[in-house]
Amino acid sequence: MKLNEWRLIKLETYNGFMNMAIDEAILIARIKNLVPNTIRFYRWNPSAVSIGRFQNIHNEVNIESCEKNGIDIVRRVTGGGAVYHDYNGEITYSIVFNINDLNIYDNSRIYNIICNCLIEAIKMFGINADFNPGDYKNCPNITINKRKISGSAQFYKNNVILQHGTFLINVNLEKMFTFLKVFPNKDFKDIISIAKRKITSLKEELGFEIKFEEVYEKLIKGFEKILNIKLYEDSLSSYEKEISEKLYREKYITKEWNFEGKSYIDI
Repeated sequence: MKLNEWRLIKLETYNGFMNMAIDEAILIARIKNLVPNTIRFYRWNPSAVSIGRFQNIHNEVNIESCEKNGIDIVRRVTGGGAVYHDYNGEITYSIVFNINDLNIYDNSRIYNIICNCLIEAIKMFGINADFNPGDYKNCPNITINKRKISGSAQFYKNNVILQHGTFLINVNLEKMFTFLKVFPNKDFKDIISIAKRKITSLKEELGFEIKFEEVYEKLIKGFEKILNIKLYEDSLSSYEKEISEKLYREKYITKEWNFEGKSYIDI
């Protein structure tokens, strides 16, 4: 297989626990050089909240509201902040690759080039977006007129990076901030008002509904163009399937991991 050919795992839907297990399984397999560089797209059903690896779940998530509404809560292996993943509003991407294959070794440049893949996809809809390098509180993200449409987070080991992130097709801010804890001293209406100034979606920018399949196709083209690669569709290897099932059972559905950040199985 040529170096510039990367594997594509087509758009699929899983619950939050399995989504995170699959991402980590691909990472483990790539570190062991058992699989090629891989890009994966997925959705979340049921909708879920994911928290960063080092976050305190009680500070970030309205656990009672999530349980009442059937919203899963899962801790990521990557850093970053708490995110609400709406089944009807988002495509998530993950990219796992050896940094030697892109010949880029600076973390900020890696974020930049991967985010530019999504920016290129946004341009295909006739919209200009910008890369925001983030700061000590926020991971790098993508904005349109200073409003966030995509966030991202990373994990790095043995020259292999897992970066995954959101791409907002539609957004329900009232629902989002029913499950996320922000500005504890502010009224809910004030929180929504602030959020409207900071968050956008493809639907809001275009002014009409867009099909997930069309967004997915443009995301593929964006990654291929910016990374100068050819994506070929394939499935998970038997090793990745086995590891993802093990991670699902022994890590991602456990209270020890999701509530305490403790796991008996790790990279």
